[in-house]
Amino acid sequence: MNDEEVLVRRIVQGDVRAYQTLVERYQRLVLHMVGRIVRQPEDVEDVCQEVFIKVYKHLPDFQFGSKLSTWIASIAYRTAINHGKKMNRELASGFPEHWEGQYDSGLANPEEMLIHQDWKAFLHAQIDKLPVHYRTILTLYHLEELSYEEIGEVTSLPEGTVKNYLFRARKLLKEALQRHKNSEQWR
Repeated sequence: MNDEEVLVRRIVQGDVRAYQTLVERYQRLVLHMVGRIVRQPEDVEDVCQEVFIKVYKHLPDFQFGSKLSTWIASIAYRTAINHGKKMNRELASGFPEHWEGQYDSGLANPEEMLIHQDWKAFLHAQIDKLPVHYRTILTLYHLEELSYEEIGEVTSLPEGTVKNYLFRARKLLKEALQRHKNSEQWR
């Protein structure tokens, strides 16, 4: 029995510390998934909590047909997508949408920090403009380092589509960065 199976068995038997371990182990994954899909920063924490409630509720049914991280990521993906659909319906009814990104870097030189923050802010803004599937796949591949196959399991997309979306997302980002770089040179 591997570490994940032991952890799941302990949680199902009511071990609160084991559940806390699961949350600590996978909170970064869930936050990345939800954060790339949910547009309102104030909603991200609520959606993450909803994900972990669903994980806990459905953990007794988990059969280890995939990695636990893949299963949790798929729950996070579906929960965030459903939240987005709900918010889009509410926005269409007149609810405002807010986005205030804050970026932090560890650079000491103020000039370097401003340049870095400008590029980082621009990159995040460009990623946020991508279609949800592109944003999600970029996050899963580059931040969570999931394989194409695992991303396919999370998103229910064929592996070829995952590769295609990743290629298109990178291409769109590259083009946007090049346009930004060129416009910076003419200032």
